[in-house]
This record gives sequence, structure tokens and C-alpha cells, in this order.
Amino acid sequence: MFVWSYWKTIFTSPASPSNEFCLSKADKEQYEKEERPESQQEILRRAAKDLPIYTTTASRAIRYCDRCQLIKPDRCHHCSACDICVLKMDHHCPWVNNCVGFSNYKFFLLFLMYSLLYCLFVAATVLQYFIKFWTNELPDTHAKFHVLFLFFVAAMFFISILSLFSYHCWLVGKNRSTIETFRAPTFRNGPDKNGFSLGCSKNLREVFGDEKKYWLLPIFTSLGDGCNFPTRLVIMDPEQLTVSSQSEPAKSSGPSQSFPTRPLSESQNRLLASDSQWVESGPEEENVKSGAKKHIIVSLES
Repeated sequence: MFVWSYWKTIFTSPASPSNEFCLSKADKEQYEKEERPESQQEILRRAAKDLPIYTTTASRAIRYCDRCQLIKPDRCHHCSACDICVLKMDHHCPWVNNCVGFSNYKFFLLFLMYSLLYCLFVAATVLQYFIKFWTNELPDTHAKFHVLFLFFVAAMFFISILSLFSYHCWLVGKNRSTIETFRAPTFRNGPDKNGFSLGCSKNLREVFGDEKKYWLLPIFTSLGDGCNFPTRLVIMDPEQLTVSSQSEPAKSSGPSQSFPTRPLSESQNRLLASDSQWVESGPEEENVKSGAKKHIIVSLES
């Protein structure tokens, strides 16, 4: 299993965005002719209006790769080592000489887990001989130095891999990549490191799939296509930020309240099937409830 996972991590090609994220020939020519960034962004907005994109740059611009000449999907980044845009890129790993992303992230996690178990097995089987060496009970042969070397190498690799594996388990539970940990994705309502988090159970299923019997096998079972990810955030429409809570003249003396804005859209995925429409109750919703109560009281008194 260790060799199988390592093999799949190395030889699984990083997934790249589909052709729908590439600019058309006319848009590409127009984009290259334009010199003003505002005009270029207008071309990108027009091309991305029908794409499932919910994140932007920190300056609220469309994420575009000049190298690959395509609009970056959510969680996609350009790898300078591989010279391609990688879907849900986590990092470029020199130990496997490959990009770790959507297509092989599960294999990478299994590789870390089986490496951890392998180092633990080696250290545990050599421990008794190491104790004999330490107490001078081991025969004076050249093998004792091999025992000492093997034990320390297995122990050091176990400690280092344990820290890395624990870190990536934490990332899976939070549904983040290494890049998103250091630079939070920017949504329409601002940066949010937990924007793609759906809860620990659903985050785990997004990487390992719905079938638990395949979780420990280096077989691709991750959910989705790598271009569109469910998000817990409610995408607000800026034109609906001020909506009156009463359609008829107010009878109360208090100020008029406003309804919470409606979501424009959300990524459709079966992971969100059991979720409610509203993510959390904000202060605006509490104001609506209190305003409604005041309106009822005033009506009864009149």
C-alpha cells in the first residue's frame, strides 16, 4: 500500500481547468489589444459571467492567468515548477516531484499515512536490538551499527512525517489547502479562510468520497470536478443591501427595519443537500424579528 500510494502520487498528472475557462479567440485578441486594466477586467467579467466562480483577487478582480491564458477556477493556482494551472492546488512537493492538488491529494494523504505506519513498524521491530545495543548485550558485530542507524532513521522520519500528516489532517477537517491557509480566498463579502468548509464530516467526504470502503485504497474517489466547489457562504447581491421591511406605511414610531438579503446563488452539490438555506442568523435578522414584534404590539394597541 505504501508503494502503491507513492506511485499514484508521483505519476498522477495534476488536473488542469477545462476549456470552458479559456477565453475565446475574439476575447483573447481584444484582451491583448487593451492596455488599460479596467478594460481588460471588463472583458474578463463578460467571459466569466456564466462560469461557476465565486472568488476574486484581493483587489476584487477576476483571477486570470496570463501564462496559461485562462480564467482561474476557484482554488486553482499556477505552479511555476510544472508551468500549468493546477485545480485545487495545495503545494508542489519536491519529494514526489509533482504538484499535489485535486487529482492526487487523496493519494498524497495515504502516502503520508502508510509512510508513518511503515516507519513505526521498522522502529518497533528494531527497538529490542537497540535496547540490547544500549545495554551492551548485543554481540560485537558490524550489524550493531546497522541497527543503530536503522532505528534513528526510522524514528526521525516518523517524527517528521507525523507532524506533516497531522497538519494535513487538520487541513482536511477545515477544507483548506496549504495556499489558502497562508492566503485566504476572497469572496464577494471579503476574505474567509473557512469559506469552503462544510463541517468536518462533509469536508472529509469531499476528499475521500462517499464510499468508506475505498478510503484506505489509493483509488480516486474525491467528489466534484475540481472546478466547482460547494461553499458555506451566502453570496449577497449588492443591489439588495437596502430593502424595506414594510410595504405599507409604518404605524410605529421606531425606525424602519430591513430584511436580510437573499443569496444570489450557491454551488450545487449533494454535500449541501441537507443544509438549510441560511447559514447563520446575523444582526440584521434579529432586527427584523424585533421590528416585527414592535409592529404587532402597536397594531394591537391601536
